[in-house]
Amino acid sequence: MSRWLTLTEAAELLSIPVGKVRRLIEEHTLIGIKREGVLSIPAEVIIDGEPLHSLRGTILVLLDSGFSLESAINWLYTKEESLGNTPMESLIAGRKSEVRRVAQSLAL
Repeated sequence: MSRWLTLTEAAELLSIPVGKVRRLIEEHTLIGIKREGVLSIPAEVIIDGEPLHSLRGTILVLLDSGFSLESAINWLYTKEESLGNTPMESLIAGRKSEVRRVAQSLAL
């Protein structure tokens, strides 16, 4: 993963209040995990001041396929042979349909 942002840093990049950042995490528009006790967001999921548009739908596909939120995030950052890189790298490259197709095939 790339560098990590605090909620305050993410709020600044998105030009929104911290409370809205928390809501975006709850809605799966952003992802966040606790690192050393602090909720952190991977910087790469904020592109040009906006959340990565394909992230929410992909997280929902994974959750619907039986993944926990933690395992879904781990999957996004684990190299997937069928994609040739990590699913997150593919999402950032605009290959959301391919990523979601692979995610659906992994239904638990």
